[in-house]
Amino acid sequence: MPAELRFPRSDSRQPALKPSVAEPLAAALWCARQGWPVHPLAPGRKTPAANCRDCRDTKHEPRTCPCLPAGRWCHGFHAATLDQQRITQWWRAQPGSGIGVACGPAGLIVLDIDAHPAPLPDRDRLLPGITIDDHIDLTGMANGFHTVAVLAALRGQPSPANDTGTLRVRTPSGGLHVWYRAEDSRRWQSSVGSTPGRALAWQVDIRAHGSYIIAPGTTTTSGSYTPVGDVRQPAALPQWLAQELERTGHLPAAHIPAPRPVPPRAQQAVLAAGGGERTARLLNTVLAPVEACGQVAEGAGFTDALNRAAYTLGGLVAAGRLPQDEAERALSEAAATARPGQERRAEQIIRSGLAAGLKRPLHTSGGRP
Repeated sequence: MPAELRFPRSDSRQPALKPSVAEPLAAALWCARQGWPVHPLAPGRKTPAANCRDCRDTKHEPRTCPCLPAGRWCHGFHAATLDQQRITQWWRAQPGSGIGVACGPAGLIVLDIDAHPAPLPDRDRLLPGITIDDHIDLTGMANGFHTVAVLAALRGQPSPANDTGTLRVRTPSGGLHVWYRAEDSRRWQSSVGSTPGRALAWQVDIRAHGSYIIAPGTTTTSGSYTPVGDVRQPAALPQWLAQELERTGHLPAAHIPAPRPVPPRAQQAVLAAGGGERTARLLNTVLAPVEACGQVAEGAGFTDALNRAAYTLGGLVAAGRLPQDEAERALSEAAATARPGQERRAEQIIRSGLAAGLKRPLHTSGGRP
């Protein structure tokens, strides 16, 4: 095992430790130095250490709990910390604790690929949102390694399970944790398997905001979580996987700002382009800022640009200057070109902007459509 993840009997920056304490503590401190907040797991198990009696007996929101500011480990990943003094106190108090990493604060997205023996679910749950026709032979498909491999193959990509460029951790049950880091500020959400609502694939869980992952080096009664290969750092989340996670609902609903009035100069340009025979010119005028966002990978005010365009076209529809289905189609096409793979987010923005614009018909100053 490479030196950076060999857990010595003592950490040179800490006082001498008893052999029974050193390895889990050293692993927890190593994780914290990577910027991954940690919390204790119950000794020999993969669940968080038990809450104090008050927290067990009284239901309350973790953010209101006095245990957290007091430095106690109640509420699992909500207590995760980078404070090395606190980490040392925790693992000295309970030396056999495993290590949980709070994925959200750490900026991590981890694919938890399972290999549990289980009957295949219905075809529509193997790869949610992707139709698997009845004539396709599923013989041999048995676990998450297979479903994520099929998904990757459909996208012309190698399976994340074989990604030697990122941290991968073998689990005691024969599964695999594939660690990636988020490269933007989006709050990727967790999911379990192929349950309704949010899921990537059968027997593939996503650990992100709202969950934790077991750190490499942790040992439970079932075995150890062991790094695979030589890489010990998460690589950036591949773009194709980010698009799949967005497609399958792993981002919260887009924050859609209240539509802003169309600036007077833009409104004059839109009205000047009016007329049934000039519809294409009118749409080009309104959609130009959305299309301009496609010149850069991220940012560029895409949400605001699309929202304004939808609001403007909604006003033109309300004034009888443009058919609604044509407005919706033009907005969807422009958004898909500028931000491929973000159709769900774009649909929300378009729907909100159009609805607001339909309430404010965009007439000329004389009121004539």
